[in-house]
Amino acid sequence: MEPICPIGLPCASEISALLSPTSPRQIQEYYHNLLSSRGCTGISVKQDGHFGKGVYADMDFKEGELVLKDPMFVGVQHSLNKIDCLVCSFCFRFIGSIELQIGRRLYMKQLRANESHGCDAGNSSQHFHGMDSSDEEENTQQCTSGISKTKVPLPEGVVESLMNGKLVLPCSEKFSLLPAVPCPRGCEEAYYCSMSCAEADWESSHLLLCTGESSDPARREALLKFIKHANETNDIFILAAKAISSTILRYRKLKAVSLEKQVKHDTSCASNDRSLSFLLEAWRPISMGHKKRWWDCIALPDDVDSSDEPSFRLQIKELAFESLQLLKAAIFDKECEPLFSLEIYGHIIGMFELNNLDLVVASPVEDYFLYIDDLTHPNKEEAEKITQPILDALGEDYSICCEGTAFFPLQSCMNHSCCPNAKAFKRDEDKDGQATIIAQRSICKGEEITISYVDEDLPFEERQASLADYGFRCRCPKCIEEES
Repeated sequence: MEPICPIGLPCASEISALLSPTSPRQIQEYYHNLLSSRGCTGISVKQDGHFGKGVYADMDFKEGELVLKDPMFVGVQHSLNKIDCLVCSFCFRFIGSIELQIGRRLYMKQLRANESHGCDAGNSSQHFHGMDSSDEEENTQQCTSGISKTKVPLPEGVVESLMNGKLVLPCSEKFSLLPAVPCPRGCEEAYYCSMSCAEADWESSHLLLCTGESSDPARREALLKFIKHANETNDIFILAAKAISSTILRYRKLKAVSLEKQVKHDTSCASNDRSLSFLLEAWRPISMGHKKRWWDCIALPDDVDSSDEPSFRLQIKELAFESLQLLKAAIFDKECEPLFSLEIYGHIIGMFELNNLDLVVASPVEDYFLYIDDLTHPNKEEAEKITQPILDALGEDYSICCEGTAFFPLQSCMNHSCCPNAKAFKRDEDKDGQATIIAQRSICKGEEITISYVDEDLPFEERQASLADYGFRCRCPKCIEEES
């Protein structure tokens, strides 16, 4: 049975206005202002009648040259990855210290080993970031049978000392990280590299999504239910919640500025018309990217038969409706009511489904152990007396990247080619979650900048099958040649 959204009919005209196509002039103006505000030079975004938006070079780029650094519109770290990597909740750079990052990993390995042997050493994720060292020590000592089964058991107290800062590893000062700043509102979920990131996150979306004790109890409970549902089903819902929250907060800011001007100049205007214009302006970043509803554009999984496609898409729609109702109970704003319609929610998630990109930030732990390995005698031998047992205890997965999903407004405008002239590539100096685009070969002024959405080394048919998930068949020079 099709889910019926109670907001759809009453807000039909506003929803239609939000989803109406954006004019080429509005697109050019929006991206010109976005590029200017970020200080981006050498590129522009243009509308093409056949392929839609595209990014073009306004100057020559040499092979290996930086083309673009693109801060994300919204991003989310995968819930399971939060256990292994402590990163800033806004810019996604690693925070704390090398010792803390390693200690957390070892602690989680101990917990998993304990659980596999039937010992309950506590909830592995609840309040993990801010855990008191005495609590951690008590938990790790609750069961030793699991720990004794690990490949290389560490002496008692090493993990605790790493996490509470009592054990300083050799040369770790060369890989210093910014200290972790907890959410000022005490949600124990968000941590930051600085107060500026904490404030930026608060102003962009966290004000509405914080689960701190200072939040309204009813909304806090509803928000926790929404987050639990997203973690158990699809964290793309967290991205959608951030997008809606940021739109609401932009709307409030636009309205406040307008009211301030009215008071200053002793003027007034029709509130309903102005409210819609504020909402449309606040919606502008999303209006540049949405195309299809999630249940219409999501790729059919390999294990779902084509005869079951209608049922599958209905299930996806029902899942989105379930998530929306939980979110609505948590952050509903009457003045922004159209944002809580299933039609709008479906288009927001669909935008992420078609345009979202992997969020990956390399762990400094790998660089640290490589540095120790490159030391010369006798410094290497002295350092490895301490580091080698820790490295052995960590095992092969000693370094895990921060992983998540994000929407990058400029990179999402880049069209695909199986013979691209640019690529997403993290350089050594790129320590946060921004998308970094590098010229893969020389790019001439006026040339479109393209990237590959798939592994361009795959055979022709495999590339086309993968690209079908994006809703198109590639006709780049490489594909045309291979097809013929």
